[in-house]
Amino acid sequence: MAKGIAEVGIEEIAKAGGLTREEAKEIHGVIREAIAVAEAKGSDPSEVWREVVARRVLKPRHPHPLHQLVYYSVYAHWDSSINGPPLYWFPSLYQSKLTNLGRIMETHGPKLLGTSYKDPITSFNLFRKFFVQHPEAYWSIILKELSIVFREAPKCILDISDKSKPGGTWLPGAVLNIAECCLLPSKHPRKEDDSCAVVWRDEGCDDSEVNHMTLKELREQVMLVANALDATFSRGDAIAIDMPMTVNAVIIYLAIVLSGLVVVSIADSFAAKEIATRLRVSNAKAIFTQDFIQRGGRKVPLYSRVVEAAPYKAIVLPVSGSDVGIKLREQDISWRDFLSIVNQHPRPTYYPPVYQPIGATINILFSSGTTGDPKAIPWTQRSPISCSSDQWAHANVGVGDVFCWPTNLGWVMGPVLMFSCFLTGATLALYNGSPLDRGFGKFIQDAGVTILGTVPSLVKTWKSTHCMEGLDWSKIKSFPSTGEVSNIDDDLWLSSKSYYSPIIECCGGTELASAYIHGSQLQPQAFGAFSSPAMTVGLVILDEHGVPYPDDEACVGEVGLFPLFLGATERLLNADHEKVYYKGMPMYKGMRLRRHGDVLKRTVGGYLIVEGRADDTMNLGGIKTSSIEIERICDRADEGIMETAAISVTPPDGGPELLAIFAVLKQGFDHQPDKLKTIFSKAIQRNLNPLFKVSFVKIVPEFPRTASNKLLRRVLRDQVKEEISVRSRI
Repeated sequence: MAKGIAEVGIEEIAKAGGLTREEAKEIHGVIREAIAVAEAKGSDPSEVWREVVARRVLKPRHPHPLHQLVYYSVYAHWDSSINGPPLYWFPSLYQSKLTNLGRIMETHGPKLLGTSYKDPITSFNLFRKFFVQHPEAYWSIILKELSIVFREAPKCILDISDKSKPGGTWLPGAVLNIAECCLLPSKHPRKEDDSCAVVWRDEGCDDSEVNHMTLKELREQVMLVANALDATFSRGDAIAIDMPMTVNAVIIYLAIVLSGLVVVSIADSFAAKEIATRLRVSNAKAIFTQDFIQRGGRKVPLYSRVVEAAPYKAIVLPVSGSDVGIKLREQDISWRDFLSIVNQHPRPTYYPPVYQPIGATINILFSSGTTGDPKAIPWTQRSPISCSSDQWAHANVGVGDVFCWPTNLGWVMGPVLMFSCFLTGATLALYNGSPLDRGFGKFIQDAGVTILGTVPSLVKTWKSTHCMEGLDWSKIKSFPSTGEVSNIDDDLWLSSKSYYSPIIECCGGTELASAYIHGSQLQPQAFGAFSSPAMTVGLVILDEHGVPYPDDEACVGEVGLFPLFLGATERLLNADHEKVYYKGMPMYKGMRLRRHGDVLKRTVGGYLIVEGRADDTMNLGGIKTSSIEIERICDRADEGIMETAAISVTPPDGGPELLAIFAVLKQGFDHQPDKLKTIFSKAIQRNLNPLFKVSFVKIVPEFPRTASNKLLRRVLRDQVKEEISVRSRI
């Protein structure tokens, strides 16, 4: 948008917002005041936006075009190459001191940093860098802040004496049961038996009361299931869970860990072949599942997929009612009959937790597995500590919060969400149904959710279908986001639904058990950007020769992680850990860097933007660029575009790589490929590089994705190669 905010008139505001002239005049007046405040401070556009947001002139009920008009007009002449990404959220000094991280900074900052410490905002980077150099200081604090109770205390925080372990040994000698830590009352954080531990609602019950379960009730249910498990399986057995993330799934997960067994995480969206692969790789002894899944008003078979997968013993829960609605195989058992085992073998209602070394495996998770067997990734009892500390420090999750994130125990965010709630004292919010529909949004409103986790594709659907209009999400304090690269305009829409609460971007991996880069409530935030590496995480950005760029230099390259990373894997069950994460990585200050595979862009001002995976980069006319960078431009090149995917291919007879764009159109638009080819080429040449051109455009109804929603560029690349090959033969 070329027009600056000072040039926006009352009529334009009225049209964009569907407002009366008087309403538009009021908003226009506040904007003029914000401009005057900014001019007094030096005409910084971010000051204009800060004032507009602070005065709450833009309401969640206002149409998105009005939010777009104001935001894009404020930053119409912003040059990101000089100023860094435009900012939309700013921490206040008062609020910063009340955050989890700000509170411990105020307590420990003067002692650790001396006179260098000023306040949580000014000293954030200094504080974080201190903890990168002294991680043991940070984790000793975190262990007191979370509900971690050791049966045997660790001998130290970190032991780096064994040179064969580049990641060191964290909390050596510690013995505990991490599920017990989730279930016990604690003074800090303040969890009591009558504290609300879980709230939930089933799809189709949108007008009913939200269900509640106290910590005591949760513990009793977990111990009931643990007793049944103990009577059925042997210690150390791997038990799979393939069902939606319901309150029963959470109870089963905690009971498996409490009784010294190992959870095998399987997403409920998988076909029989993928289920069978994960059961085989993990050597699972049994599987918890459901007869059906309730989604979008219909029942989707689940048990039948498990039956097709393999002859493993299945414990089958009903999607509704007290018993399953299908006939089971002879070796299988219903949920009701499984629980009755406790009555057949009288046991006390209490179950004594099985205490294990902190390095004991509690959960086997899997990578997406786009080719071959997925990597089997073991989580130890360190992993929940790591992921919970992330949400505690960056999303500010704690007692009094209601935390929801539509996910599944088959993916990393399921265990992350669960442990982050129970170890910080927050309430876990679960919706048993489709998160794409209004019923989910109404649950967020009715449950009083204060922290709503998202993935960008979900936000895109909510925005495009208008299904969440009219709901009150004003209690939401932050929106953690992960899984994909965020779309700036979609994030503008999301943040506006709660008077511009911050979107806390986080990017990590199952093998890290946490994120390595994050947004922070102690730093100004920019849409689609990460403001900092996570607490204690050290990283460098490598050039094409594997040489790190200086820490303060704007650059693009593959990330290398410092190996001292609490919770990160030390082994894989079916792959060479050393080869996957360390082989070929350069040394840095005496450390072998850990491979993660992301390409990062560090902007002016130090913000980080994920440019895709290292294997998603392309060479166009001798210039390296990323798919993500091109997609950002193409997504906004025409109003009819829902989303795009960029890939490059080498022609069959050799030569320079060709740029191909796949496009999904919004409903009601009917563009032709040739027209889009021209539109995309002009946009890329204007905004990225005048030498780049689009060689191929294909319009598709949707993109191929993995079950965890990762785009399958490999499939798109094969489609382009085939079409180019066919054309060359004609």
